[in-house]
Amino acid sequence: MAESTGVLPGLSPVAGKPVHAAFDGGRLTSDVGILLLAEIDRRLGICERLAHCIEDPRAPERLQHTLTEMIRFRALLIAAGYPDANDCDALRSDPAFKMAVGRLPESGGDLCSQPTISRLENLPGPVALKRMMAAMVDLFCDSFATVPRRIVLDIDDTEDRVHGAQQLSLFHAHYDGRCFLPMHIYEATTGKPVAVILRPGKAPDGAEVALVLRHVVRAIRARWPRVDILVRGDSHYGRHEAMSWCERNRVGYVFGLGGNTVLLGRVTGLAEDAAMGRIAGEADKVRRFGDLRYAARTWKVERRVIARIEASAQGTDSRFIVTNLAGTPKALYETIYCARGQMENLIKAHKLHLASDRTSCSKATANQFRLLIHTAAYWLLHSLRGLAPKASFWREAQFDTLRIGLIKVAARVTEMKTRIKLSLPTSFPYQESLAMLAARTVKLPP
Repeated sequence: MAESTGVLPGLSPVAGKPVHAAFDGGRLTSDVGILLLAEIDRRLGICERLAHCIEDPRAPERLQHTLTEMIRFRALLIAAGYPDANDCDALRSDPAFKMAVGRLPESGGDLCSQPTISRLENLPGPVALKRMMAAMVDLFCDSFATVPRRIVLDIDDTEDRVHGAQQLSLFHAHYDGRCFLPMHIYEATTGKPVAVILRPGKAPDGAEVALVLRHVVRAIRARWPRVDILVRGDSHYGRHEAMSWCERNRVGYVFGLGGNTVLLGRVTGLAEDAAMGRIAGEADKVRRFGDLRYAARTWKVERRVIARIEASAQGTDSRFIVTNLAGTPKALYETIYCARGQMENLIKAHKLHLASDRTSCSKATANQFRLLIHTAAYWLLHSLRGLAPKASFWREAQFDTLRIGLIKVAARVTEMKTRIKLSLPTSFPYQESLAMLAARTVKLPP
């Protein structure tokens, strides 16, 4: 009778010897790198900040899992690539996650289960969520060693497809489906998240954009009264209400502006000049820039509009932005406005690498809470990346690269009487990087 090869019967013999595989390795973990993320969370207090915003209705004498422990467990799972609440059941006994939450790997009690996490997600109401969003702005401000002279806030939304009748979900014709359009705000220079807000599946109107900017900017200015703030967004954020609020509150803005017959008529000369430049062999693509004063019907004042006209083999293309900044048209468009394209990568990290589109709860408050937990996971990986030297490969790595290289590290965990031993693979290729980053976690501000 052939020898059994265990749980992987398809493995070929090696040098004539059969290969037997079984899940009997004992106290092993495949995610020892989350211990670094746990240290970062303890230094920055991300999960503790969120937990303090929630009133816990449970009887203290019956508690097995604190709010901070549950939020940290959930955020670490997301950062490690386990975005579903069901993953809590599979990993609640994992020794690395138990240590990350502050429990002994063997003798410590197991972490919370999926039903407990689901109850947690449905616990915060609107008031608690507002407190948590304010706490995230405080975290953003606390993350700077010194007060910056100027910050750039990029604002945009992204499709979050839904597959049910969740609150706030709407049909969006452009995306041809029911969705949310959560609003993301990041600081462009550092890539740090400022706010992520669950929204209905429709474009925001001017009152909503102005309201969000008012809350975010006032929270920042409460900490940094003299900081210069620049807001950038595409055309459906360039609303009259938002621009008027910025003008009244010492906030710079650069917004996209949709073209119309009036604007196109006023740049006809530039379009013809660009086309002639291309015909004359100036370049394959010829750009011209214009500067004009313009007021749409819904505007009460004229504003500065920058026109960019590009002539190529495909024809002539005209784009417009509206701003209250000084500077040359070319610099305002190419250097300042176009730089907001980096925000697509920041949203990608939040939405794709951290799976923040898993907003499948029926209640809008629960889905907003999920976005906050995913944002906490974003902070953990962003902070880990920031610990790497500027010339290091890890400093520019995407979150999924960080996860595969530094978080998904196997280890045998042994709990002894006086210490806990972690035995990592001898052939692990990034030994020096992992050790260096672990040592640098102590440099984070407490």
